[in-house]
Amino acid sequence: MAKFRKDRVAGLIREVIADLVVLKIKDPRVLGVTITDVRLSADLKTARVYFSSLTDGKVDDHREGLESAQGFIRRELRRELDLKYIPELSFFYDTAFDHSLRINQLLKDLDLQDSHDD
Repeated sequence: MAKFRKDRVAGLIREVIADLVVLKIKDPRVLGVTITDVRLSADLKTARVYFSSLTDGKVDDHREGLESAQGFIRRELRRELDLKYIPELSFFYDTAFDHSLRINQLLKDLDLQDSHDD
C-alpha cells in the first residue's frame, strides 16, 4: 500500500510542477522544459524531479532556472496538495529521450548499410 501512495503522490507532484513550468514560471531558462518524472524517497521528504528539453546544450541553464524557482514551486505544491510534508526538490536531466534518439539514428544507419549491401 505504501508504494501505491508514493507513486500516486509522485504523479500528483509531477502534474503540478509540469503545469507550473508551462503556465506560471516566467523564467526564460525553463522555456521548453518538460517534466518527465518524479521519484520520491520512502519517507516522501525528498523528490528527484526529472526534466527534458528539446533545446540542445542548455541543460545547465534549465536546471538553474528550475532550482531558482524551487521556493515558488514548493509554495505552489503546498497550496495545491494536502501533504504533511512538501518534499525538498532536486532537479535532474532525463537522458531517456537522448538515448532513444541515438538508438533510432543507429537503426537508421544500419538500415542504410543493409540497403547499400544489397
